Amino acid sequence: MRLADEIQELVRAGFSGLWVQSCEPEDTLAELAQMCQVEDWRLASWDIDVGLNGQLSTEDVTVTDPLSAVRSLATVPSDGHPMLLVLANFHRFLGSAEVIQALLHHVAQGKVHQRHLIILSPVVQLPVEIERVFTVIEHALPTRQQLDEIAASIAADSDEFPEGAERERILDAACGLSRYEAENAFALSLVRHGCIEPSAIWQLKSQALLKGGLLSLHRGGETFSDLGGLDSLKEFCLRALRPSPSTNNAVKAKGVLLLGVPGTGKSALAKALGAEVGRPTLTLDVGTLMGGIVGETEARTRRALKIIDAMAPAVLFVDELEKSLSGSTGSGQMDSGVGSRMLGTLLTWLADHESDIFVIATSNDISKLPPELTRAERFDAIFFLDLPGRSQKDAIWQMYLRRFGLASSQVLPEDESWTGAEVRACCRLAALLDVPLLEAAKNVVPVAATSAESVQRLRSWSSGRCLSAESGGIYRADRTPPPKSRRRLSPNPESN
Repeated sequence: MRLADEIQELVRAGFSGLWVQSCEPEDTLAELAQMCQVEDWRLASWDIDVGLNGQLSTEDVTVTDPLSAVRSLATVPSDGHPMLLVLANFHRFLGSAEVIQALLHHVAQGKVHQRHLIILSPVVQLPVEIERVFTVIEHALPTRQQLDEIAASIAADSDEFPEGAERERILDAACGLSRYEAENAFALSLVRHGCIEPSAIWQLKSQALLKGGLLSLHRGGETFSDLGGLDSLKEFCLRALRPSPSTNNAVKAKGVLLLGVPGTGKSALAKALGAEVGRPTLTLDVGTLMGGIVGETEARTRRALKIIDAMAPAVLFVDELEKSLSGSTGSGQMDSGVGSRMLGTLLTWLADHESDIFVIATSNDISKLPPELTRAERFDAIFFLDLPGRSQKDAIWQMYLRRFGLASSQVLPEDESWTGAEVRACCRLAALLDVPLLEAAKNVVPVAATSAESVQRLRSWSSGRCLSAESGGIYRADRTPPPKSRRRLSPNPESN
């Protein structure tokens, strides 16, 4: 429902106190002005810079005083036509007892005389005294159709705003932007490229996310060809995100939870998946949602999830989830239950969200995750990423030898307990120090040795409970390591 339609219903029903949450005050006022013109209602607005503006008498009223602005509503005669007074950014003045009392008084009188107070603010900060008398409405970000109309109004001809699949990519890039941000992005693209195309939009979108501080946008060039192995996991993700003619939200992909030894490619796969399927990869650090003010964590969580929904279709990457949510399994005495409430909000969103968001969450320690997170319908599947097998490791060696310009004929170090990250580290050090691989390997201590107990514990838990990221089917921790030997890659190593 449009904002104007919702306000129209509430005004007709006699709601005299409304709080509109909007990051686009000018567009909100324009929409209300159009509605009032159609309905023959009166409208006035106030802000601290301009003062009163519109159909209100300002005689004997100090227009820059918020208290006078509220009281000015009483000067409007009651003639059967609703009067709307919009107070812009008025949350800044709600620390005054006089202002709070004036709002309560005029909201009560407004029901009788059809005078309606509308607080317009980018945040919802209702003091306890007035939270029961104000109804909160959200001015939603523009839809794809509205973004299409904005772009069409800026483009001079059809060549500047292409049709078909390219237009869909442009609208995908613009989803999640405000009307003002979208206009700027489209205009920048026209100046830079002579037509509207996604790259300039992604640049501004990334900056907008950085300003919010809750999410970051990854648009790297990594692909699955940069990852050795993980064939079953790759195939599952690509099949889940394949284009489908079905419009039934109930069958949309939810995402995967990746458990595994550090350095086995969990984060790399999440970043590469976005490039493989043509979606942006959003990164959410759950720790940044925590705030020091009462209610701030919950508000940040809801705001982040709204932004994520608005960015659809996208891949959402949540790394090392256990470090952010492990405290939520406690009694709540240390954080007054904030962690538990944040977890509840995330769990509800994971199960119920209808936006086209594919979640990739990673964890290195399942014991620290709340059990509610791993139940069915939170994720489509839970995969375990073990230390790479021989064929997978050969592909990783070959890939990094090429990347760092090293000779593939070198003798390889003993690597039976190495992860892909350790293979990369060995190749990078060999190139950096200009030494053979065997010499560089002396500087690499595998995580399977430094954290042997935790690795074994994770393997034991995952056996029979998770899917194998490499071979498919249920993971079984029964693989026997090959005997130690020094070997060279074959001229045409098996590659995945």
